[in-house]
Amino acid sequence: MVVDDQPVVAAGFAAIIDAEPDLTVVGTAPDGAVAVATAGQLSPDVVVMDIRMPGVDGLTATRLLTAQPGPKVLVLTTFDLDAYVYAALRAGASGFLLKDAEPAQLLTAIRVIAAGEALLAPAVTGRLIEAFVAGTDGAAPAPQRRAELSGLTPRERDVLRLIASGLSNAEIGTSLGVGVGTVKSHVNALLAKLGARDRVQATIVAYDAGLVSPQR
Repeated sequence: MVVDDQPVVAAGFAAIIDAEPDLTVVGTAPDGAVAVATAGQLSPDVVVMDIRMPGVDGLTATRLLTAQPGPKVLVLTTFDLDAYVYAALRAGASGFLLKDAEPAQLLTAIRVIAAGEALLAPAVTGRLIEAFVAGTDGAAPAPQRRAELSGLTPRERDVLRLIASGLSNAEIGTSLGVGVGTVKSHVNALLAKLGARDRVQATIVAYDAGLVSPQR
């Protein structure tokens, strides 16, 4: 489902998505309130969500949609301000892209999120991580985050560290010398233990806890 208060923009995104044989746009919405109500009726797998909209904005709608099992949210906006990225991820978004991304990037993002992965626009990932480490985004205190990691096995910690480094399941498997199926099992287990919705949320915990640090 595509959510944008500009009809031409929404129609454009819908046309790009609908042209793909494996993707179908089940509906569009002009604001967050309609998005939440419509998603409840149409049960989309992924919602492409604008941030700035009249009435209920995209951040509030994302929070409502992800408060319970339901669609994953890809935030798509013209604004790359860090505050929007933090707020979107804290609200439960599984990914963040700018509206000037290439159509192929949008399609890839939708497929990645639908498959249970998560992503951020490369242009904002570095600043996001820097701010998490600096503690400027309102994250939980490091001691609290470190306590959340106490329930992970050593191998799950290894997998979480590699997730936070941006590696795919296949790359993690190669690094650890195990199969992709084994990696998926570890990922599912650590997400459940951390109470994380997806890999982005797990990455937030990893950086907040100091498990990994940004490469400078």
